[in-house]
Amino acid sequence: QLQLAESGGGLVQPGGSLRLSCKGSGGRLEYYAIGWFRQTPGKEREGVSCISSPGGLRLYADFVKGRLAISRDDAENTVYLQMNTLKPEDPAVYYCFPCERLEPRPFTGLEGWGSGTLVNVSS
Repeated sequence: QLQLAESGGGLVQPGGSLRLSCKGSGGRLEYYAIGWFRQTPGKEREGVSCISSPGGLRLYADFVKGRLAISRDDAENTVYLQMNTLKPEDPAVYYCFPCERLEPRPFTGLEGWGSGTLVNVSS
């Protein structure tokens, strides 16, 4: 089954940058639109960005437009999220998952949600 593993989170100051990675194993990501989602305690998971397969179409939530850039390297079986100008309201656990627009789109053969990667923004 296809498994997804997120990495790259950490603690940065406001205005800082991070690059998150989503590595696929047990299958190829290139056949699927892949997105990033985030969740904070007590809130529902929300869509942040989604990149099509192939990667000609990129969608972003309004609250991140102009600050984040999603990309994919199908040779590396990896999807990235470059996060710039991070704000105090951006901290969350960030997950990658197949997407349709900014909604999760699971399919048979997918292991499920990964453990995510934690992003913290603090001075």
